[in-house]
Amino acid sequence: MKAIKLAEPRQVDCVELEKPVPGPGQALIRIKTAGICGSDIGAFRGTNKLVSYPRIIGHELAGIIEEIPADNPKGLKVGDKVIVDPYLYCGTCYPCSIGRTNCCTSLKVLGVHIDGGMAEYYCHPADMLVKMPEDMDWTDAAMAEPLTISLHGIHRGGLKAGEYCAIIGAGPIGLLAGMIAQAYGAHAILLDLVQERLDFARELGIEYVINSREENPVERVSEITGGTMAQQVMECSGANVAVLQTLDLVSHAGRITLTGWPPKETPIPTDVITRKEIDIRGARTSAGEFEEAIELIYTKKVDVAKILTKTIGLEEAPETIRDIEKNPGNYMKVVVKMD
Repeated sequence: MKAIKLAEPRQVDCVELEKPVPGPGQALIRIKTAGICGSDIGAFRGTNKLVSYPRIIGHELAGIIEEIPADNPKGLKVGDKVIVDPYLYCGTCYPCSIGRTNCCTSLKVLGVHIDGGMAEYYCHPADMLVKMPEDMDWTDAAMAEPLTISLHGIHRGGLKAGEYCAIIGAGPIGLLAGMIAQAYGAHAILLDLVQERLDFARELGIEYVINSREENPVERVSEITGGTMAQQVMECSGANVAVLQTLDLVSHAGRITLTGWPPKETPIPTDVITRKEIDIRGARTSAGEFEEAIELIYTKKVDVAKILTKTIGLEEAPETIRDIEKNPGNYMKVVVKMD
């Protein structure tokens, strides 16, 4: 089979490998679509310290079951169309015991800690597959995983209808978070430094956009919210200055969720946290949110197709990855189709 492999940072190729054989409890999946994620670009650059090499990348995966144990816990069968949950957890540590499997102390993410599935075939634990509707679009299916990241950040902040949600970073995760917020009946406020991304967000129907380079975001959020500020602020950019800014954008008794991963620590004024009594929560990957993501996509409550830049073939992936790294502004979401 063919697969996309990083031999080392900045060396990505489409290679020939042996077709995998499923182990105990695993299913063999014929991959139909695989999304290219920002973490794949980080792995290509060599800036993601969690990635080891050589590594087959890819964790945004959808495909068809070709082999599966008959006694699998979800009752899946050969021929079923499924989406891969790529976050492998131990099931026994404290976070796993309370259902916070994304915080597993030995969490392994496909394409990061272990080989991923940007390949023609992939073997995965049968209980980590989620059945998708028969007539769901394959390209949409590959975007379920990034939608779960945005969903998890929204869930961690407990967003309610009628509230204002300020989202920093108009990349795929921030855009999807804004679309989710509005699907929940909340008001999305999207902040970024790049006007083209904000223009695109407006085309998607995001209610409010703010160019933080051109206007004072704190004054603008205050104006939009009638002085209350945002009940939830979701940081999706991973910029240290943006993490700090969340404290100014959030309301008194508000919530902050940190989805972006800054390259270094951010000193923050804890007196502001106490004075406003702010809840600050990390938001890492997702846990048990694929079913909701699939429902939001399938019903078009969140139209993920709107953020698709293009689809490509598997053999085009290495050159596309190199170009995304050089020209990130030209891309929002790229999906690899196997046939």
